[in-house]
Amino acid sequence: MTAMFRIEIDSLTKSFAEQSGGVTPLRDLTLQFPAGAVSAVIGRSGCGKTTLLRQIAGIDAPDRGSIRFVDESGRGARPKLSVVFQEPRLFAWMNVRRNVEIAVRHAPEPERSKAVDAALELVGLAGRDRAYPDELSGGMAQRVGLARALVGEPDILLMDEAFGALDAITRQKLYREFVAILEKRPMTVVLVTHDVTEAVMLSARVLRLAEGGVRNRWDIDLPYPRNLAMPQVGVLSEKILSEFFA
Repeated sequence: MTAMFRIEIDSLTKSFAEQSGGVTPLRDLTLQFPAGAVSAVIGRSGCGKTTLLRQIAGIDAPDRGSIRFVDESGRGARPKLSVVFQEPRLFAWMNVRRNVEIAVRHAPEPERSKAVDAALELVGLAGRDRAYPDELSGGMAQRVGLARALVGEPDILLMDEAFGALDAITRQKLYREFVAILEKRPMTVVLVTHDVTEAVMLSARVLRLAEGGVRNRWDIDLPYPRNLAMPQVGVLSEKILSEFFA
């Protein structure tokens, strides 16, 4: 069972030097991501979505400010954290099982094998563990990437345009499957996406980044699973888009 962590971000600033001058995608950013919920982050290209995700993941260090992970008792702690990228980034010379197994390669063999079996079952790939990446569809490859992120039972899952490279039908199928996964294994999720409908389908709240900070916030109080036939999904998507461009 995973622990529940919220993410507290305080006065986070990150700049980059470029030939045309410096850019600061995050400027004194302060916000929280609630424990055990999916929070979506949207915004125009270059607004700092991926920069924020990389800061939370510890891939990059902020120029100033802090990121704190707080457990259910209110104490700062170090969670288990995984990242899913837009491209699954599978190793072509490894089969599905080995691609997933690499995330828990330091665990004892019996434990490792059990964890991989559970992760593959969770994403609907039981029985395909001997296939190689070039034998997989785009949706199946993305499931392998998701299984690799889930095999270590993370407390926090960071998703960077994780469904963006898939066709519309495959995306809708994976949305439903992802919600089912979260019902079985709750965790704190930060979903970076350019797709407003995806944000509405999956998240409890949507944050829009602009000019270094949070420009808009929308709370989404709809039951799961959601689908495109629900009028509220379309209404909320249109509302967010209209305010986005206002």
